[in-house]
Amino acid sequence: MEELARAAGITVRTLRFYRERGLIPPPRREGRIAWYDDHHLARLRTITGLLERGHTLNGIADLAATFESGRDVAEVLGLGEPTEETPVRLTPEQLADYFEGEVTPENLATALDLGYLATDGDEIVHISRRLLEVSAELVREGVPLSTVLSSGRRVREHADALAEIFVRVLHAHTKETEPAQLRPLARAVVDAELSMALDRRLRREDGTQPPKA
Repeated sequence: MEELARAAGITVRTLRFYRERGLIPPPRREGRIAWYDDHHLARLRTITGLLERGHTLNGIADLAATFESGRDVAEVLGLGEPTEETPVRLTPEQLADYFEGEVTPENLATALDLGYLATDGDEIVHISRRLLEVSAELVREGVPLSTVLSSGRRVREHADALAEIFVRVLHAHTKETEPAQLRPLARAVVDAELSMALDRRLRREDGTQPPKA
């Protein structure tokens, strides 16, 4: 225990307190000997990093419980990694830096439920670098992360419906072509339609929508 505390830069008393609070998992025991490993050290460094970012011990305990109840990366990526997205590995501290003040147990639970986040040992995996960067930018612009996530859930529902439309059409009319080969066409249609829909919506918002005949 003394060696672990020294490596983590804390006192043995603090280490015992963290263990009593359930902030670190119990050690592996062989008789009367308790064995700590790199997982415990990583958790202690995470606790220190989150404390430095203003999180409370109660909040850290809630975050840890949320992650431990979430799906691991093997489950989220069980059908294979996204073909056009790049997963991102993060420490809890790095995730907190992306969404300063917005990393709450509630938001984490939502992100885990959506499959945006998964766990891999002491690391967090975000399923898509693009979604991570866009979400962080929206939060920096003042949109609450809870709103970003709830909007993401609605977008996911519409995206699934669009994907079903395209796959049905392709299966019905392009039997000699693999649907995956036509993904760029589907994406181009969605991008163009979304662009025009935004134009229409923004014109209505600023009152420049041309009158109907």
